[in-house]
Amino acid sequence: MVSKRQFYRRGPVQRDSDSVSFVDVRRKFGFRAISIGRWVTAAERDTAAGLFYDALADLMSILRGPEILISLRETLAFQYGIGGRPGTMAFYEPATRTFSLAKNAGPGSIAHEWFHALDHYLADKAFSDVVGNSDTRHIYASDAWLRDATPVPHPINDLLFACFRAIMLDESGENPSELFRISCAADKANGCVYYSDPAEICARAFEAFVQDASISNNFLVAGTKASEEARVGLYPSGAHRQAINSAFERYFYRLGSALRADQLRTG
Repeated sequence: MVSKRQFYRRGPVQRDSDSVSFVDVRRKFGFRAISIGRWVTAAERDTAAGLFYDALADLMSILRGPEILISLRETLAFQYGIGGRPGTMAFYEPATRTFSLAKNAGPGSIAHEWFHALDHYLADKAFSDVVGNSDTRHIYASDAWLRDATPVPHPINDLLFACFRAIMLDESGENPSELFRISCAADKANGCVYYSDPAEICARAFEAFVQDASISNNFLVAGTKASEEARVGLYPSGAHRQAINSAFERYFYRLGSALRADQLRTG
């Protein structure tokens, strides 16, 4: 059962009321839909709603964007306590543009899964090859970039590509980054492709960026500094982490400014 006492948060007050519902979460951020599992009790639902509201509001503050950034222009749906996969407590489903968390999911899953949603949402906006592709539903911008897809010229896209470059390439821009090399080595040892998948590498880098922000919320993100994955180098560290954070900072500042300006124009 989700309990507020499990989670640590340090940041600004994000709501006027102590009590919020998932209806409030949907209205605040404009999610296309929010679904709650039948096995989630009323008490679990109400506790989770407050935690999600604060986490998403904290993410919005960290990214310095409006609510429509969080819901990806109202295209993103969310599920809590529904479905699930063996051994997986949180996941993003590209076919339905839905991110899901099991009701007993550990802390820190939201930032990772939300970035998967953003990465997927941006694919056909950042790369012209993706438009009309029969497999569009499963293409992520990070993977398209690594595969040298044709970019859509735009200053904000250039900043996105700079994020991918900072994450996946070394300072020369000619070789894989240490993070990429360690991720490939982990996959080789495990006999699978997971950590080295571009979408996974970039989601972990985004987690690190969010955890390094002045707002702390371990329901939103956790484990990029003190975890076994962090210890073996599966999260960025040192100067590489700083470079990635700077790239993300520039990208989200420009993106948030553009989204707010668009809201003002459209009323």
